[in-house]
Amino acid sequence: MRRTILYMLLIFAFMTAFGFSLYFYQQSQIDDEKIMAAMTSEDDVPNYHFALIGEEMNHEYWRLVGQGAKTAEANHDVYVEYGGPERSNPDEQLKLLDMAIKSKVDGIIVQALNEQFTPLINQAVKKGIPVITIDTDASESMRDVYIGTDNYLAGQLAGKALAEDTKGEATVGIISGSFDNALHQLRVKGFTDIVEQFEGINIVAIEESDISRVDAEEKAYRMLNEHTNITAFYGTSSYNGVGIVAAAKSLKKENEMYVITFDAIDENILLLENGDINAIVEQQPFEMGYRGVEKMLTIIENKPFQDLYHTDLSIIRKSDLPNRNRQEGGAS
Repeated sequence: MRRTILYMLLIFAFMTAFGFSLYFYQQSQIDDEKIMAAMTSEDDVPNYHFALIGEEMNHEYWRLVGQGAKTAEANHDVYVEYGGPERSNPDEQLKLLDMAIKSKVDGIIVQALNEQFTPLINQAVKKGIPVITIDTDASESMRDVYIGTDNYLAGQLAGKALAEDTKGEATVGIISGSFDNALHQLRVKGFTDIVEQFEGINIVAIEESDISRVDAEEKAYRMLNEHTNITAFYGTSSYNGVGIVAAAKSLKKENEMYVITFDAIDENILLLENGDINAIVEQQPFEMGYRGVEKMLTIIENKPFQDLYHTDLSIIRKSDLPNRNRQEGGAS
């Protein structure tokens, strides 16, 4: 009798558990179907898929480019797939560009570091994929639009700032981000075209940093040892100023050194506040990313567009920081 009751209780418990399991399984299937329906709903899938290929993901400048693109993504019916190497690597960027073409994305926004990008850009355009170059142009390619700094003008602004701040008297060392990169070539060319007009300004050495603060410090240190009369440095890349200041401090020459570099990243702003950097050429990376997405939509929607869009440039000195901070505070 007791065994019969026990068996009945066990059977009842089993049936109850089985019933609950079946119920929750059915509910999970229904929920999964709802999720899949939501994910594949035409209302939720963006109209366009763009690829943005930057130079270096682990870099404040390129994070700002990405933020600009993602802000535009949120304001328009698009998806922006943002990728790039961890450290500057043109070969890896070319692979990402090739993958984007093979994936048949609706548009490609890419930094074109050298002439090797031209054939792939042309291939994309021939396949019907519009291409916007950003930050660095490939003017000989079939790209639709360039968005970014006028790098020759940026070099000229840097040259004028140095000449003004040093009253036309300086012995200059230049740290270029890269000798092979058209962007840095233009920044050096613009700078030298200006300072060569001043008899009291002499350029005694030029080295490249390979877009690395460590290399910038090593090259600046070597230049200061080989040319003890250097009184000013011009850096064409974001981290060059950081490396130059570190080298000058290690040789106890920071108080007699004028430094101008690129980009208002946090480290450079701090060095400017402390008087270690004298001037910064400020670009607009956020705007580059944002405008890149907007201009791509213009192209796809067959609206009129210009093939060249230069973003703003300015020189920041320590005296400009209070007003600049107030403006940023008001905008945030």
